[in-house]
Amino acid sequence: MDQTAKHIIFSGQVQGIGFRFTTHRIANRHQLTGFVRNSPDGGVEMLAQGKPEDINRCIYEIKTSFAGYIQQTQIEDAPPNPKYTDFRITL
Repeated sequence: MDQTAKHIIFSGQVQGIGFRFTTHRIANRHQLTGFVRNSPDGGVEMLAQGKPEDINRCIYEIKTSFAGYIQQTQIEDAPPNPKYTDFRITL
């Protein structure tokens, strides 16, 4: 399997609107592993691991779902972390 990982930071009005729960549902639908959590600076951080096309579709769906709330999205390559065997909401 072609496994990759992306570290994503969403900024804007992304806390307090169900962003993490919706992201969790979307990531599971795309069979990704990793996490999503709020950042102290008001953003949301995500680690998405899986097939590149599934990660891209997941990010697109999140950005579409929260188009009025996300002001900026930073995406960087990350090393896959085998400790994540599912996708979870963390603190």
